[in-house]
Amino acid sequence: MIDLSTWNLSIPVGSPPATIETSKLMSGFKDQYFQAEGSSVQFWTPVTGTRTENAVYPRSELRETYADGRLRNWTYPDADNFLRATLTVNQVPSTGKVVIGQIHAYDSQKPLIKLEYQFKEKTQTGNIVAKVRMRPDEDESRVITVASNVPLQKSFTYVINLNKAGLLSVYAADKEWNERIGAAWASKPLYFKAGVYVQDNSGNTKEGAKVTFEKLDIDHD
Repeated sequence: MIDLSTWNLSIPVGSPPATIETSKLMSGFKDQYFQAEGSSVQFWTPVTGTRTENAVYPRSELRETYADGRLRNWTYPDADNFLRATLTVNQVPSTGKVVIGQIHAYDSQKPLIKLEYQFKEKTQTGNIVAKVRMRPDEDESRVITVASNVPLQKSFTYVINLNKAGLLSVYAADKEWNERIGAAWASKPLYFKAGVYVQDNSGNTKEGAKVTFEKLDIDHD
């Protein structure tokens, strides 16, 4: 069973897009964009969905909170920080790209890391790519292919870990990458996100991304 008690949810409907608070998630919220059934949670985001302010693409995505619903932000030197997920990518848009996990920076348009599944028509498999800003002021992310040849409809695991020393590690589909991030990140308030942030905004209402999470867990040790 996925514990939803430390998340809220953004869904791509309304203007601005609706936020489903933690208490509502815990009382069994579901709609076409978010289904918590049995032990898994499924996200759907059409390319036609509404977008959060300053975002280019729509999302159905969880954002880290405290159990009382307040937004949780943390600084990495205070703990060993983990986002762990086991998931299956069921559908991708025509770009093939969907963000499945993030460390975002509070009050910033520049995430520290976006973990993206990138489907290739030619091979009928996807790469798992980390887009990382080594410093908060960087406009462009470094692009690291962590794992390759991950099929649609096949379950895999990822772990994003940022430890007290600033070592960022990404484990995905049995492959691993790590590197120390710039010290300027140490004072920045950060938070985890997970779900379906579709990297496409053109097409019809049936085009989009669908992902099923079988496990999803945050730890700050």
